[in-house]
Amino acid sequence: MDGAQDPEWQALLAGRPDSAGALAALFSPLLAPPTAPDGCFVVGRLAQTLDGRIATRLGHSQWIGGPGDIRHTHRLRALCDAVVVGAGTVRADDPQLTTRHVPGPSPVRVVIDPDRRLSADYGLFREGPPTLLVTSCDGTAQHGTAETLCIGRDASGRLDLPALLRALAARGLTKIFVEGGGQTVSRFLVAGCLDRLHVTVAPMILGSGRPAFDLPEVASISEGMRFTWTCHPIEPDMLFDIALDRRAA
Repeated sequence: MDGAQDPEWQALLAGRPDSAGALAALFSPLLAPPTAPDGCFVVGRLAQTLDGRIATRLGHSQWIGGPGDIRHTHRLRALCDAVVVGAGTVRADDPQLTTRHVPGPSPVRVVIDPDRRLSADYGLFREGPPTLLVTSCDGTAQHGTAETLCIGRDASGRLDLPALLRALAARGLTKIFVEGGGQTVSRFLVAGCLDRLHVTVAPMILGSGRPAFDLPEVASISEGMRFTWTCHPIEPDMLFDIALDRRAA
C-alpha cells in the first residue's frame, strides 16, 4: 500500500499519532516537542550490511537497503524540517533529498561542506526544494540556487555542529534528519548531537568496504556505547530504533 492510500501514514502526517497504528511507535518521537536546549530534535539514519558496511571500497552504495528502507527514509524526510548530508554524499550520489516516494512535504536540504569544495553543478544546487550550503569559508551568499550559511569550527577544527543546530533552530528548522553519509552521522554522534538513531540492517554480507561508523578508538569493551533499541521489520530488512538522547560516543 502506498502512502496515498495508507490511513496510518496520513494520520501521522496530520500530527495524529493516536490514529497512526504501528507507525506511531517508530515515528511519535519526531512529533513530540524537542527537549534539548538548542530547541532541536535530531535523528540520524544509516543503512548497512550485516557485517557493518555502508558502501564498497570504491563508494558504491545503491542500494543496500530494500524498498522498505527507501520508503522509511522518505517518511523521515517528510516528518522533518531539514535533511542534512555531507559533501561526500552529494559528490557520490548527487541526491534529490525529496519525498517523491511518499506523500508529504520535502524538507529544506542542508549540505555540510566546510571547505566549500562542491561545485554548483550538482542537482540540488540547481533545482528542487530550498537548499542551504553550510560552510566555514568566506564567499558569496549564494551557491547556485542554494543560500550559504557560515558556521565556525570547534576546537578540533571540525564544523561546530552545536552551533549549526542553533542556527537551524533560529530559522524555524527544529526537526533535523541527518541522512548521511557515515562520517557525517558519526560526527553528530561524537558531538552528542543525536536524539535518535535509525539503523537499517540488510540481509547482505560484503566482506569488505566502508564501515558504517567512524568513531574514536576505545581500549576495552566496557568503553563502547551500550543502549536499548526497538526492532521494526521493514521487508526485507530490519530497522533498529535507538534512543541516544544526545549521548556522545
